[in-house]
Amino acid sequence: MQTIVGIKFKKAGKTYYFSPGNLELQTGDEVVVETARGIEWGEIVTGPREVPDEEVVQPLKKVIRKLNEQDHTAIRENEERQKEAMVTCQEKIEKHALPMKLVDCEYTFDRSKLIFYFTADGRVDFRALVKDLAGVFRTRIELRQIGVRDQAKMVGGLGPCGRGMCCATFLGDFHPVSIKMAKEQNLSLNPSKISGICGRLMCCLQYEQSAYEEGLKMMPRINSEVTTPQGKGTVVACHVVKEQVSVKVMQKDGTPEIIKCTLEEIGYKKPDREDTKTQESAKPAQEKDHREQGAPRNKEGNTNKRKRNRSRKR
Repeated sequence: MQTIVGIKFKKAGKTYYFSPGNLELQTGDEVVVETARGIEWGEIVTGPREVPDEEVVQPLKKVIRKLNEQDHTAIRENEERQKEAMVTCQEKIEKHALPMKLVDCEYTFDRSKLIFYFTADGRVDFRALVKDLAGVFRTRIELRQIGVRDQAKMVGGLGPCGRGMCCATFLGDFHPVSIKMAKEQNLSLNPSKISGICGRLMCCLQYEQSAYEEGLKMMPRINSEVTTPQGKGTVVACHVVKEQVSVKVMQKDGTPEIIKCTLEEIGYKKPDREDTKTQESAKPAQEKDHREQGAPRNKEGNTNKRKRNRSRKR
């Protein structure tokens, strides 16, 4: 067993784990640690706890010390220097006429490296820019190209809901979001309605997706036939939250009509959750059996093809 603490270097960043060593640490303490980027400072978000050795990613580095008054002064000086560095870098970008947009910059805690973040439509040759910046700041310079999602995370702002953007307030990492999620949640497919400030699909589409997937398993399938108070019809949409379905029925004059019905009105009985889990676990086994049964037939088919080709050559 090893003792670890979880540390964040940014408010909405990932959590990294370090060994507390002989220090007495608790949640909320600000500490100095050594990372791949150099000496950095961060805040402990997960207090000391023991985990098995096999769960620890080696090498596990130790916390150097808690922040003192001199460290706080250095942090404030770095923040002031970063503002000056942004202005200088922007001037150099305009001087070299580079097609890039500067987003942010940051010093490492020990000022051994200065990192600039930018966005661009394609690859940018910034070698001359790096030389100029190195001559001005007398330290290692790194230019890192980021995407529009990372840009929104750094800049921050208000989302369409009126709250602070998820990625800038609490999301540690981006999760995959697809248009299929919007369809299953019966949302408008208008890009302006389901896109965030970054122009990509909103991250919050993923929050309730598992609940919708579970709810859809408890409802009749799309295009299945059901019996409604107005006669037989075809399911065209499922409303998971209301537990209703939209059914297309034919009127007496032959024109189709869409009506909404509850599951009780169409006489649909929800399957048990255990049954749905059993069916899901059985699917891979059935597919495997079909593949195994199909293998000999494919082999015979390939053999017959080779025989026909040989007879044609003769």
